[in-house]
Amino acid sequence: MKGTHLGEFEELVLLAVAALAGNAYAVAVKEEIEEKAERKVNISAIHSSLYRLEDKGFLESEVGGATSKRGGKSKRFFKVTAYGYKSLKESQSLRQSFWNIIPQLSAQE
Repeated sequence: MKGTHLGEFEELVLLAVAALAGNAYAVAVKEEIEEKAERKVNISAIHSSLYRLEDKGFLESEVGGATSKRGGKSKRFFKVTAYGYKSLKESQSLRQSFWNIIPQLSAQE
């Protein structure tokens, strides 16, 4: 397993896969990130991140059935592993701990 550090873009990809709950393939992940983050992303960056996250153990994938709509090509579907969910929770907790100690923000709650 490669390094376990999550970059910001990788975290977005991992969150999108989790949100798509079983229907996460590259184009759907791209659309989810563009909609939620209001950020244009390149499909090759999505592919690279998906495979890198899989190499790190955050994701696993399987190939779906081929469809005539896709010219006989099949889609690779991704899902978050238990390790991936654990990493997302740790990331969320770390970020929240920083938000909680920023005086200008934590005092306004």
